[in-house]
Amino acid sequence: MAALDLILRRGRIVTATETADADVGIARGKVMQIGGDMRAEREIDAQGMLLLPGGVDAHVHLTNPGGLGINWVDDFTSGSAAALAGGVTTMGNITFPRVGETLIDALERETALANETAIADVFLHPVLGWAGAFDATTLDDLPRLLDHGTSSIKYFMLFPHFDSQVDGYIEATRRAGAHGLITMIHCEDAHLIHDAEAQLAAAGKTAVRYYGDAHPVISEVVATQRAVAIAEATGAPIYIVHLSSQRALEVCAQAQARGVRVYVEVRPFYLHLTRDRFDEPDGAKYVGNPPLREQTDVEALWSGLAQGTVHTVCTDHAPWSLADKLDQGLTVSTARPGAENLQMMVPMLYSEGVRAGRISLSRLVEVVSTNAAKLFGLYPHKGTIAVGSDADIVVFNPTLARTIDPSMMKSNADYSVYQGWQVTGWPVLTLRRGDVVFQEPDVIGRPGTGQVVAAGATQPL
Repeated sequence: MAALDLILRRGRIVTATETADADVGIARGKVMQIGGDMRAEREIDAQGMLLLPGGVDAHVHLTNPGGLGINWVDDFTSGSAAALAGGVTTMGNITFPRVGETLIDALERETALANETAIADVFLHPVLGWAGAFDATTLDDLPRLLDHGTSSIKYFMLFPHFDSQVDGYIEATRRAGAHGLITMIHCEDAHLIHDAEAQLAAAGKTAVRYYGDAHPVISEVVATQRAVAIAEATGAPIYIVHLSSQRALEVCAQAQARGVRVYVEVRPFYLHLTRDRFDEPDGAKYVGNPPLREQTDVEALWSGLAQGTVHTVCTDHAPWSLADKLDQGLTVSTARPGAENLQMMVPMLYSEGVRAGRISLSRLVEVVSTNAAKLFGLYPHKGTIAVGSDADIVVFNPTLARTIDPSMMKSNADYSVYQGWQVTGWPVLTLRRGDVVFQEPDVIGRPGTGQVVAAGATQPL
């Protein structure tokens, strides 16, 4: 009988493909045995609990890009705390090169920082074109990214300079795909947004409550069409981050039906909230890019989750202080997009999705863990509970009911857009590579115990 460090007894294991009542034996940070006779010095009774694979949130912002006055308030330590309390054990951080840095320079800098300060595990996505034009050196670096444990790049169609460099972005997408990388794309058209802002200004509608009008659905649709065209022309896989509207999803679904490798992420924002929030006195706290949409869009995204045209739910966690969000000097053009969401994503998806009958329990695991692990080359070490996988396991109480309140938050953000929501189903214990790092109500893992994990080539779903 193998020597084990820890056994989780009497829990119900849930993966993307099956559910089983079985004990889980853990040793040296890995799942060593499922079911059967086993012994260990330490046991945890998980009777009545679900055992879920740790969430893989592929889209977070825990380091501030320089030079733009962005003041997100979480770092790798506080972001890890929020993640682990919410059942997320691995985070994909968006990595912004500084002026003069190559993509690899930026990855090395953030790898060192994360290894020193993270509690959860981390993987990294370098951004193209953030500090200005990218040149042949950037393109030549792309085949080397996998050697540095990175399986992705990201770019923003929202950048005003996107069109002037579009040839480079197309070539980057092509080279990324040819070397096992997936390209993440923020799909909003900068010129249509600029025009909408100008029209609003001319009409005297500069208050933040008009933010949804400043980022119209058509700006997302057109950019999504262009992203799909780039994928189709290059044969490379793309990953549409934080898609928000029914019309943009229809563009993706049509491409998927043609065999184009287009993968879709939705953030929880768009599953739970609608644009009428902007009319509230503190409506600025709901600003994100793209903005909140209509109830018909909410329902379309839930349907996409159930039907498989939406592949992941990730947070785009980009938290500000409430004072920064509600700054009275902000306008529709200067409002600060982004909000915290790491701690609430999995509980709310369970409460509003599984309990409400919108998605199955296995589908929840698929969209918050397994699919992201596959797309970013982390599976099967991450994203499942199986012999040989990392022992990233969430002990989840499906009947625990709570009201969301800022006092329960581990993020440095001092508010939640879901304050007052009644949520049923919460993590009570989180294991990261076999170590208990969250035990309700405390994060007990130490900064620096998280690791930057090496990603392999993207895997098809």
